[in-house]
Amino acid sequence: MTPALNGVARLGTLGVIAAAGEDAVSFLQGQLTQDFALLREDEARLAAWCSPKGRMLASFIGFRLSATEVLLVTAAELLAPTLKRLSMFVLRAKCKLRDASAEFDLYGLAGESATGAPAQPWAKAAVPGGTQVALYPADGVPRALAVLAAGSPPPAGPAMDDALWAWGEVRSGIATVHAPVVDAFVPQMLNYESVGGVNFKKGCYPGQEVVARSQFRGTLKRRAFLAHAQAPLQAGQEVFDAAEPGQPAGMVVEAAAAPGGGWDAIVSLQLAVQGAALHAGSAQGPALQLSPPPYPLLADL
Repeated sequence: MTPALNGVARLGTLGVIAAAGEDAVSFLQGQLTQDFALLREDEARLAAWCSPKGRMLASFIGFRLSATEVLLVTAAELLAPTLKRLSMFVLRAKCKLRDASAEFDLYGLAGESATGAPAQPWAKAAVPGGTQVALYPADGVPRALAVLAAGSPPPAGPAMDDALWAWGEVRSGIATVHAPVVDAFVPQMLNYESVGGVNFKKGCYPGQEVVARSQFRGTLKRRAFLAHAQAPLQAGQEVFDAAEPGQPAGMVVEAAAAPGGGWDAIVSLQLAVQGAALHAGSAQGPALQLSPPPYPLLADL
């Protein structure tokens, strides 16, 4: 019997960067793809930090803890290098960045455990011990992220296996940047502009010109899709078109074992290979069954 995506998972794969000080918001405004200056108390934001070439170095779910402090939830294995590099750009800004992971307990909520979360993705609400952020659903199942002060009682609900939560993350179609895919994608290659991860009206940030050009000059040739295979998949694995075996057509961004068997993944692919015979790892590798992202793309809205 396939286990239901329901319950509460302790998220050890995520960490927290805190930006504090009277210039914290303006500093992040000049570094990330989202508009933190207009961030309301009842909102969180999906955001990316890019290289000058517009490639994603890290991704975040960010929200204000107070008027002068913003929390950025990110992949734990990228936290230290991201914090070190981001700190180099603080200069004279009145902003202190720190690893605040030990100050918070992070939980993923799904199914009945997430039914109390706001319905709109990235909406934020206060809960006992901290904050709850509504995430995109997975196959129609509601999901949320709880960021609680360390030592707070965990959210109510049955314990959920980490692997099941990871599968739900994949099925939501919202990719988190992990170490194997750092510096590999412009945000639109992961559909970030369609799920609230890029604001095109805000001021400059590293890579902004490349990101804007990709959006408005028709230069974007890759998008993120869902894929399924019968063999294991892993982030960073190249994807090949059987008809063009010498050149990769895409890459696995995030993957997880499917509770019903096989593996599911988010893959970033060249638009030209939709409908082709796609394989992971090599042209003779595991066959991929492709499906569209579970949300409309900005161009289709």
